[in-house]
Amino acid sequence: MMYLDHAATSPVRREALEAMWPYLTGDFGNPSSHHSLGESAAAGLAAARRSSAAVLGGRASGVVFTGSGTEAANLAVKGIALGAPRGRHLVTSPLEHEAVLASAEYLRRMHGFEVDYLTPDRTGRVSPAELAILVRPDTTLVSVQYANNEIGTVQPIRELAEVARAQQVPFHTDAVQAAGWLPLDVSALGVDALSLSGHKVGAPKGIGLLWAHGRLSLEPVVHGGGQERDRRSGTENVAGAVALATALAAAERERPAGSPRVTDLRERFVAGVLGSVPSARQTGHPQHRLPGTASFVFAGTHGEAVLLELERRGVWCSSGSACAAGSDQASHVLTGLGLPEPLARTAVRFTFGRDSTERDAELAAAAVQEAVEAVRGLQRTS
Repeated sequence: MMYLDHAATSPVRREALEAMWPYLTGDFGNPSSHHSLGESAAAGLAAARRSSAAVLGGRASGVVFTGSGTEAANLAVKGIALGAPRGRHLVTSPLEHEAVLASAEYLRRMHGFEVDYLTPDRTGRVSPAELAILVRPDTTLVSVQYANNEIGTVQPIRELAEVARAQQVPFHTDAVQAAGWLPLDVSALGVDALSLSGHKVGAPKGIGLLWAHGRLSLEPVVHGGGQERDRRSGTENVAGAVALATALAAAERERPAGSPRVTDLRERFVAGVLGSVPSARQTGHPQHRLPGTASFVFAGTHGEAVLLELERRGVWCSSGSACAAGSDQASHVLTGLGLPEPLARTAVRFTFGRDSTERDAELAAAAVQEAVEAVRGLQRTS
């Protein structure tokens, strides 16, 4: 089988498993305990915090370990918005991950926030000029995803963050999909907060982090024992944090050579699909996109049917966000680009990883042609 669903999750790295193993065995202590076993766990947690911060180019004190990227985004959006005394207004885009969109809706419904949404173009990019119009004196937060999880479009984060900074508005970016593929230096990006997920870079599932600038006041989403400097209560997942830090550092080391290589694979694959499947239409920006992400709609088919045919041919991929798996609704990302719902339901997403090969790209393109033709044949006979 050929795995082309790395945006959903990535294989766990051996070095991450080896790094976390001691904290699942001998150094199993609670990092809040004041004895040698607890202190050993606390030391591992502190080292993971420093290592993660080094990749992000920020202070270690800004790292908050969470249970997932979703929780990290919730803490960023709710925590910054509710912790700011400035007002009850935030700006985001309609193409964000549901973690951001649902958090914004919660703030609107339960706390009386007003939410303005940037208008994406047909490739999914949003405009700094429009952001400058939407930001108000009472804006508490701008949150725009670094790279989209379905179509792979990369946003002009630095330019967007500059607009927010000029108005002294905190800027958060969901960088879950960008990690390992794009630069994450928070100073260079100009962001005030950045959220990540461990299992996208080779750590196990169940660990994420939020980096937040020290000047931000964060209202906790999870209350209780005051861990993580009172920003996220609950006994820390030390082993998970160590694995995340290890995987993140490894992904960053590989990025300078890996991103261009995987971009070439993606382009080879895209050319093969567009050249052999007349109904194929690539979604997202053709250049400003994640190295490994290729997404299409296939008019006259159904995405789930194409997925089944692809799996029969040894290709594992996705019809969109894995977080929305099982939903009959058309992707909010694709409809947000202006695609009609029937066409949006034909979407298929392929995401290459660090171990993908040229052979994978060639075989997958051939499999797509066969799968689409098979679905069309079934529809003609039904």
